[in-house]
Amino acid sequence: MNQIKIDPEHILGDIDRNIFGGFAEHLGRCIYGGIYDPDSPFADEHGLRTDVLASLRRLRLSVIRYPGGNFASGYHWMDGVGPLSERPTRTDLAWQATETNHFGTNEFIYFCRKLNSEPYLVVNCGDGDIREARDWVEYCNGTQDSTIVKLRRKHGFEEPHMVKYWGIGNEVDGPWQIGYKTPQEYARAFTEFGKVMKWVDPNIKLLASAVSLWEGDVVERAQLLVEQAGELIDYMALHWYVGNPENDFAAYMALSELLEQRLSAYEGLLRALCLKRKIKHSIPIAVDEWNVWYRTHPKYGGIPRQNKLEEIYNLEDALVVAMHFNAFIRHARSVRMANIAQIVNVIAPIFTRRDGVVLQTIFYPFELYSSTCGQIALDVWWQGETFAGGEYTGVRTLDVSATLDEARKQLVLYVVNRSLTEAMETSIRLTTGRFTGTVRAFTINGSDIKAENTFDAPNEVTTKGNSLTAKGQSLAYTFEPHSVTALVCAIS
Repeated sequence: MNQIKIDPEHILGDIDRNIFGGFAEHLGRCIYGGIYDPDSPFADEHGLRTDVLASLRRLRLSVIRYPGGNFASGYHWMDGVGPLSERPTRTDLAWQATETNHFGTNEFIYFCRKLNSEPYLVVNCGDGDIREARDWVEYCNGTQDSTIVKLRRKHGFEEPHMVKYWGIGNEVDGPWQIGYKTPQEYARAFTEFGKVMKWVDPNIKLLASAVSLWEGDVVERAQLLVEQAGELIDYMALHWYVGNPENDFAAYMALSELLEQRLSAYEGLLRALCLKRKIKHSIPIAVDEWNVWYRTHPKYGGIPRQNKLEEIYNLEDALVVAMHFNAFIRHARSVRMANIAQIVNVIAPIFTRRDGVVLQTIFYPFELYSSTCGQIALDVWWQGETFAGGEYTGVRTLDVSATLDEARKQLVLYVVNRSLTEAMETSIRLTTGRFTGTVRAFTINGSDIKAENTFDAPNEVTTKGNSLTAKGQSLAYTFEPHSVTALVCAIS
C-alpha cells in the first residue's frame, strides 16, 4: 500500500505564479504561422490567431519570454519596430532562416497583454552591444522626451510598456551560440550590460544566463557572476531539455531524480555564494527553457531546418511535463520562474494548421497544474512501491507534490503514477485538519503511453474529471497506471 501524509501547516514556501511561464522564439512556425498569421481566417485585426489565443488563455501563462533562444543572440530589436514596409528582411544565422521582422517588440507586447501575461525580453549579448540593450529598455519603459521615447510614441505607443523582466543573453555557455562567452567574459558582460540597463530603469528585474550546457563550467559561471554582479542579478537562469531517445520508459520516468539533483545542487550553490559574498538578497532560479525535446533534436538525428522542431508528443511526455511541475512546486522557495519552450508549433503544447489547432498531450498537465495550483507549497511525505530506471534505483513509483490555498481552504494533491501497468492503491492522510466533503479528481491518461493527439484523433489524451466524498482525516484513492492526477480537496 502506498502512503501519502500531508500536514497543511508544514509549508515549503509560497509559489510564484511565474513557474507557469512560456517562451516564444522566432523559430520555425512558432511566430509566423503560429502566433502571428495575418492571412489566416482566424486572424484578428493585428494578425494574431484568435484560435491560438483562446488555447493559450487556458494555460494562464504568467510570463512569456521573447525573442529567443538562439535567435536573440543575432537579433537587433530596431529591425522589428516601425511601419512593416520599412522593416528590413534579415538572414537569421541561428536557425538558417529568413526573418521578415513583421512581428517585433510592439506586436509581442500586444500579444502578451491579450493573454494577461508579463513580457520578458532577452537582449542580444551575442553580436549586440550595451547601447542597443539600454536603448531597448528606454524604448519600452522610458517616460522622458528623449529621441528613443519619441520614437516609441511615433510608432503609436504613447504610454510606456513597462517591461519588468529582462534577460541578458541566451545560453552564452554554449559553443553553438552566436557570441559564446567564457565564464569570465560573460560575468564581465553581464555586469556592464546590467548596470546600464538598471540606470535606465532601476525597477527592472535582470536574469543571468547561467547553465544550458550541463557538462560545462556550471560552478565557475555562477561563482563569477555572483562575485562580479551579485547585486544586479535578480534571477539565475537554467535551461534543460529531456527525452526518451532509447525508448526506455522506466529510465524516462526516473528523470525526476535528475531534476531534483540539478535544482538541489544549484539552489545550494547560490545560497553558498551569496553567503560568501554577503549578497543581501537571495538569488532565485528561473528555469526559463525546459521541455521534452529529442525527436527533432540535432543530437539525436533531427534536422531543425527540415522538421522546424515540430515535436509530436505522446502520453509519456505528458507524464514528464507533470514531473517538472512537481519538482518546481517542491522547490518553490528557490524556483521562482519557469518557461516551457515553446508555446506554439515548435516543441510546443499547441499545434496549428490553417484550419485549426490541436492540443498536444503536454498541454493538459500544464493546464491542470496552472488552473488548480494553490499559493503555498506543502512538504509532503510519501512512501510505497519503487522502481529502477536508467542510472537510478529505488525511485518511488508515485511522484508527488501538494499545494494549499488558505483563503479557499483548498488542498490540491498532484500524483504521477509512473507504473506502466499497475494501478496504485494509496492511503492519503492529513496529520492535521480534516477533509470536509467533495473531492474533485482530475486525471490525464490515454489508452497507451505512446498515445498522441492529432487532427484526426485530437482526444486520445485529455483530462477527465469525477467527484468523490472524503470526510475526516483519511482518503483512499487508486491512481490509474501511467497517469497524472490532481485531487482538489476541501479541508478545514
